[in-house]
Amino acid sequence: MSRFDELFAAAAAARANAYDKYSGFAVGAAVLGKDGKIYSGCNVENASFPEGWCAETTALGKMICSGEREVAEVLVMADAALCTPCGGCRQRLAEFALDEVVVHICDLSGLRKNYTIGELLPARFVLEAGESASA
Repeated sequence: MSRFDELFAAAAAARANAYDKYSGFAVGAAVLGKDGKIYSGCNVENASFPEGWCAETTALGKMICSGEREVAEVLVMADAALCTPCGGCRQRLAEFALDEVVVHICDLSGLRKNYTIGELLPARFVLEAGESASA
């Protein structure tokens, strides 16, 4: 099984557990850490919009909780032709990924398009070491 197939399977399994009772729009994501492990996540909605969280956020949270800090590859899956990460997730992914990291955008049948983090967020918010957000 290829790495893409592993990411696809992980995202599909996570998507199956999405808590999407308000929108009916299930999303799954899989993040490959530099450590070679795959971290998956699904969207979790909440009646108090927008207090839910995205599949990418869930996957990144699992990665961070496991001690990994670098993203090597990402796959996002939904029942839509092009479901790219939202702006907040683009920034979250960019926090842990280099510009050239590939983000595979998939529907339920397979790959639709590839982007890099740099293409999805060309002017990301970056703080210099030691600088605070209020500076």
